[in-house]
Amino acid sequence: MVRELFISLYLLLFRIIFSICNLFPIERKVSFVVSFKSNSEYVYHAIKQYPNPFTVVFLCTSSCFHQLNDELAQEEVLLFNLKKPFDFFKSIYHLATSRYIVVDNYYGFLAATNFKKEVECIQVWHAAGAFKTFGLKDKSINTRTKGAITRFKKVYSQFHKIVIGSDIMQSIFKEAFGVGSDNFLCTGVPRTDLFFDDLLKEQTIRKIYQKHSGLMHKKIILYAPTFRDYELNNFSLKLDLALMSQELKDDYVVIIKLHPVVKNKKALADYKGFILDFSHYDDINELLLITDILITDYSSIPFEFSLLKRPMIFYPYDLKSYQENRGFWKEYEQLVPGPIAFNTEEIIRLIKENDFDMERIVEFSTQWNKYSDGKSSYNLTNYLYQHSEDPAVGRS
Repeated sequence: MVRELFISLYLLLFRIIFSICNLFPIERKVSFVVSFKSNSEYVYHAIKQYPNPFTVVFLCTSSCFHQLNDELAQEEVLLFNLKKPFDFFKSIYHLATSRYIVVDNYYGFLAATNFKKEVECIQVWHAAGAFKTFGLKDKSINTRTKGAITRFKKVYSQFHKIVIGSDIMQSIFKEAFGVGSDNFLCTGVPRTDLFFDDLLKEQTIRKIYQKHSGLMHKKIILYAPTFRDYELNNFSLKLDLALMSQELKDDYVVIIKLHPVVKNKKALADYKGFILDFSHYDDINELLLITDILITDYSSIPFEFSLLKRPMIFYPYDLKSYQENRGFWKEYEQLVPGPIAFNTEEIIRLIKENDFDMERIVEFSTQWNKYSDGKSSYNLTNYLYQHSEDPAVGRS
């Protein structure tokens, strides 16, 4: 109840400021609202390759503000947060005066916006695919108030276009956001361009090895589990690191990629040289380039990793409870393109046997990355330029 009251007051304030800013004319400008920087960065760099490029502004959550502020010092990068009032008010001004708004997540403020007809809001989403349900199909929605559900639907209705990499993801978005077939752009997912750019891949791999030379002479296992809220302050790694070290350390190193806010990771320090904590490495796709075997559970990482056609193991140690609390789009066993393990011994056995169904991974990649062809950033940027003078495109 208190939470809903706070949200209502926030949206009221936002709506008032937005209505005032809406009196100003639309500019030839793209505002990126960013929680995960990679998609926006790829589109930004594509925009800058065009003559007479759009003015670009980045409105960032705290999770990526400092990174983008450092990397794109030549552009306007704002912290879109009430804790920084000037940036917050200026962000709303940009939202009200931009021709395009590009978002990568659910943003509640969209429920309080009344965009002009010529403005288009494009959702680039932060995942190329999905195992677990979200949006209107998230099981937790059943515990929310009618007012909250109405707000969710209002936010989703503001996605005038949604970028997709596959027809499967289009079907998922239709259910998750309650949108129709006309809402989609089959451009591919911008950040997947990395996997098609041999020069950029080589430069990225070299950059990582220069900083972490110990990775060069062994095979790399990346363990990247899904973030679970209850583990925030009481994290417990569900792997027998002692056994893994004993059985695998001669040939492998293990990179652990946890959510940066997870605490209590002291156990990782006991296996220096075999276990490396890369939780604060900001671009997971860069780490995928040096990964020989991926271990994960419910995350969206496999959809992009499959483009590299390398093995993956699925370790859903809490599958039953996760199914009950979150849910999946289909039966988990039907969704994943690799073997499933439920303990460390099974993981070690699968790694040693090295008998992975690579055809299954290729088929998985073909299905989920149908439109991601290495030109996704330019495909989306072409759309922006081709339709920038047509205020009616994509709007009803």
